[in-house]
Amino acid sequence: IAIGASTGGTQAIEKILNALPSEIPPILIVQHIPAHFSRALAERLDKICPFQVKEAESNDVVENNCVYIAPGNKQMKLSKSGGRLKIFTNDDPPVNHFRPSVDYLFDDLAKRVPTRTVAALLTGMGRDGAQGLLHLRSGGALTVAQDKASSVVFGMPAEAIKLGAANKIESISRMASTLIEDFNSLRNRR
Repeated sequence: IAIGASTGGTQAIEKILNALPSEIPPILIVQHIPAHFSRALAERLDKICPFQVKEAESNDVVENNCVYIAPGNKQMKLSKSGGRLKIFTNDDPPVNHFRPSVDYLFDDLAKRVPTRTVAALLTGMGRDGAQGLLHLRSGGALTVAQDKASSVVFGMPAEAIKLGAANKIESISRMASTLIEDFNSLRNRR
């Protein structure tokens, strides 16, 4: 599961993680956040969740029951090593003026594992993530955009909806169950 968010995203992410079951597929999160805040966010969420939440580091093996939050001022994507997916963080240039960028992660997932990905674009200003969500949907991923009523800023999800990038539009209160239902649906397709 991949999640992208900006303004209002930390609260939205907390609501989603709190509503998930204790056993989850791996979750990759890009939240537009300054460098020193991403680790604090991960540590705070780790204390309140029944699964591990951590600031992502290069060479982290992507595993079930773990949430990986992109470090502030770093791009995050995946690499494959020894048949396993691993996190790779780097200093690649900003995309849509952001590092970390949602499009950067979503585009990488669209190239690597689109038919195994469920992605959500949450509240935030601008359009980061909209094009990447479209690439994921075009590749066979299941995609969700947060609805206007529950978004603090309806910029990023609105852009995704305009592009036809979202299979579904959900309120934040339904997002966790939708992500898990969609993930189980993808798994059953295989």
